[in-house]
Amino acid sequence: MRFVLVVAREQDIVQTIRGCFGADCKVNRAADRDDALEMLGTRRYDLIFLDLEILQDSLADKDYETALEQFHNLQPSVEIVVMSPQAVIREAVKAVKAGASDYITYPIDPEEVNHVTETINEAIILQSELDYLRDRFWQSNYMDLVKTKSPAMQEVFARIRSVAPTKSTVLLIGETGTGKDLIARLIHQHSNRRDVQFISVHCGAIPDTLVESELFGHEKGAFTGAVRKKLGKFEIGKGGTIFLDEIGTITPATQIKLLQILQDGTFQRVGGEETIQANARVIAATNMDLGRMCDDGEFRKDLYYRLNVFPVEIPALRERKEDIPHIAQVILQRLEKFNKKQIRSIHSSVMECFRKYSWPGNVRELENLLERACILEQSSTLTVDSFPAELLASQDVSAGVAVDSSLPLAEVRNRGVEAIEGRYLRELLASNRGRIKESAEAAGISTRQLHKLLNKYQIKKEEFKQRNN
Repeated sequence: MRFVLVVAREQDIVQTIRGCFGADCKVNRAADRDDALEMLGTRRYDLIFLDLEILQDSLADKDYETALEQFHNLQPSVEIVVMSPQAVIREAVKAVKAGASDYITYPIDPEEVNHVTETINEAIILQSELDYLRDRFWQSNYMDLVKTKSPAMQEVFARIRSVAPTKSTVLLIGETGTGKDLIARLIHQHSNRRDVQFISVHCGAIPDTLVESELFGHEKGAFTGAVRKKLGKFEIGKGGTIFLDEIGTITPATQIKLLQILQDGTFQRVGGEETIQANARVIAATNMDLGRMCDDGEFRKDLYYRLNVFPVEIPALRERKEDIPHIAQVILQRLEKFNKKQIRSIHSSVMECFRKYSWPGNVRELENLLERACILEQSSTLTVDSFPAELLASQDVSAGVAVDSSLPLAEVRNRGVEAIEGRYLRELLASNRGRIKESAEAAGISTRQLHKLLNKYQIKKEEFKQRNN
């Protein structure tokens, strides 16, 4: 059975729309926005007919996109049809451009309702067919990962579909926490090497003195402590995929050996003379600007060209906020398997905070916040009380500052200034990728003043860094 929700103040509108659907469709009514949101939280609806005036009641500066997101955050797949008087039809068109599926005009014409409904159903079927043809490529256990509304991420997955079946070297470029390791596994699992091992090496976590040994192995006695021969990752991973995370941190000596592998497919163990054939696909990842490092003499240009055969740039979470509701729900479902607290949903006010937050830590930060919230939450819905203050500070200033009329005006003013300063500093560091000098110059203050402010608000620059200095 299909479920339709009509959000209107007049009962006759509901009756007219109810008459347009058969017995296999249940039509419910909500008198206002709050009732509608509450009903969306308890039952899945396929279609919403929403009165334009009710939609406008929740507008902030005619921002239809924000108003419609309140509905889509609860049910991302629901289709919304706006009902509008002829006199303000331009406003209905604005709502469609902001995310509604279509609009109809008053007085309600059953033929128009049927036409709009059929058009939406045909579009859903067509999109489903396209999705099916596209998704046949993906393994079922990766379907949650590849579902996206972001055009930028759709482009990423299209590039992955193209390169995965090949043996080409791939360079994943993106900020810390964007999921480069998951993308690397996605490429491996959809390649012809899927049945051989996937070996992940975090280059930045290995001491410089050991990274060569870790990757290429060593002979007995090659250095102090080398009491026996050791096979490296490239030898162990023969026929599979080697994922080199934080590739920009490897030493010059390691860069030379890696270049040899990419050029000739051979290498030598540390302290050895035997030439060994390497048959492993290389996927590298970085949050640094390797091109700039080459210009600065910190990274070999010839190695960069070999790694950059097929670059894939992964967008930051703040650049794909339309995916946050889906990502958050997937993470919540995974956490629920371990926590067993029966937390089923996320409150719309939390989703609003998510939408306005800058996410310097990207998906990893979202995952950490949700895990902490699940530990603290006592109800079946995650509420703002379970999240840290810095997330709430991303709300509008009027919403983020507690206005207590019992306090003196000076105290209220001070609190407001602190809220604005804290938010400004976080957005400043995010836009400058945690670089102190550039952030201080943009703010028009000295680096010493900026450090004092960061200490005052307990803000750590490391959270915003996207490349090592």
